[in-house]
Amino acid sequence: MASEKILNQKKEEVKALAEKMKEAKLVLLTDYRGINVTDDTILRRDLRNVNATCSVIKNNITRRALQESGIEGLEDKLVGPTAVIMSNEDYLEPSKIIYNFSKANDYYQIKGGVIDGKVMTAEEIITLAKLPSRETLLSMLAGALLSNISKVAVALNEVKKQKEEAGEKVAVNVVAEEAKVEEEKAETTEA
Repeated sequence: MASEKILNQKKEEVKALAEKMKEAKLVLLTDYRGINVTDDTILRRDLRNVNATCSVIKNNITRRALQESGIEGLEDKLVGPTAVIMSNEDYLEPSKIIYNFSKANDYYQIKGGVIDGKVMTAEEIITLAKLPSRETLLSMLAGALLSNISKVAVALNEVKKQKEEAGEKVAVNVVAEEAKVEEEKAETTEA
């Protein structure tokens, strides 16, 4: 049996991991079997750039930390070598990075995870990862709104042109009527 010192050390490790999981917006479990050092370095760098971490933690410690943080439904995913990806800021960008990495590397797979406290399957996480980023969605919305605004501006400009043309016709008609009236007056005075 393990010594009390080692047990206390593991309890502290579980407690610290559980606290991190409670605070995290994203907790992803991935199978990192077969990943080489170069690919692992690139993946960790990309995750650091979006303020996410990647840790390889023993499944037993991860299982206990999930239980302590109140997350249920991922126990069956803790089989084989498992990496834990966590982010406190954003869940979409790290998910995209992991999804793109798993597409490029057949051996690297998403097992499941937790997003904003909700347990999600690998398929749900992949569906989220395929969505455009927030900035892309906002620019698409702005483009759609601008398109509609420009259409309204063009329509208003056409109405303005039609009114101006109608005003010119009215002015021409008024001038022609005045000229006709003066002609008639001149004819009656001559007669």
